[in-house]
Formats: sequence, structure tokens, C-alpha cells
Amino acid sequence: FSTENWKRPKKEVDYLMRLPEEFLGTFLPELIEENVQVRVIGQQDRLPTHTRRAMEKAMEDTKENTGLILNFALNYGSRDEIVSAVQHMVKDSEEGKIRVEDVSEEMLSSYLMTSSLPDPELLIRTSGELRISNFMLWQIAYSEFWFTDVYWPDFTEEHLLNAITDFQHRGRRFGGV
Repeated sequence: FSTENWKRPKKEVDYLMRLPEEFLGTFLPELIEENVQVRVIGQQDRLPTHTRRAMEKAMEDTKENTGLILNFALNYGSRDEIVSAVQHMVKDSEEGKIRVEDVSEEMLSSYLMTSSLPDPELLIRTSGELRISNFMLWQIAYSEFWFTDVYWPDFTEEHLLNAITDFQHRGRRFGGV
């Protein structure tokens, strides 16, 4: 759910805000059993209380898990994330915690909401859309993209395996030849 999705009709937003709670109500025990850690990126302060509570409970209940990480992007927008990171850097500079001449890609990355995560290697875009939609603009600089007309609710394990197989046959150059 992006920062821009609040512009959608209220009925749709209300429905979307119930989905994390319903998903976690069903699958949290399995996530715990499978050693999955739940994390959230995005500005959580605007989320409805019931959504925020469900996410907080899931993060608390899985914080010690060391397996896969399941990231929820809720009220997340990449431009918002970058602006927030720069604001924090400026504040830290004014307080003498960092020096302007030390600013680097690595430093900026450390101020992002995703600082504890590796950059995505593969971005799967569902629903036939051929745009990034303000998602992880900084982090996907060298990600491979895989597009499908299948809508997210209909995306199956077979689709995922197709994306991974295609990804495995690509030659990643990270800007080189």
C-alpha cells in the first residue's frame, strides 16, 4: 500500500487496510513456526489502529526469528522515504553527528527504511503494469525486473518459479559490459 493509495475510494482503502490483519490472523502461527520474521516499511502513523496493532503484534511475535524476512510495505512511497532520509541526514549534520564531506551512497542507504535489508535482486511486477510506481527507487538501481499480466491475488507458486527461472538465466552486469 503506497503513500499515493490514500487517493483511492474510501471503501477500497478500508478493504485494503483490513487485509494485513486478516492475513496475519490466518498465517502468523505458520510464520512463527517457519521461523519467518515480519517487518514493515512505510510511515505507520497514518495506518488505522487495527492495522497498526496487527503489524506490531506480528513484528513483536517474530522479532527473534532468524529465517526468511517477510516485508510489508504499508503507507510506503520511495520519494517520501528518500526525502525523510535526507531530512534526517541534514539534522544529523546540523547536530555535528555527520560531516557533509562524508556523505556517500552507503551513508544515504543507512538512513533508508530498508537499511537492514539487501537491495532486491529481482522485482516482480504484477497486473500488467509496466511502471515502478514509486517503489524502492534507490534500492532497485540494479534489480532485474519481471513483468506479468497476472494480478497479485492470482499469482501462484508456478508464476514465482517462472520468474526465478527467468532471473537465473540473466547475466547481471551491475553497470558493466
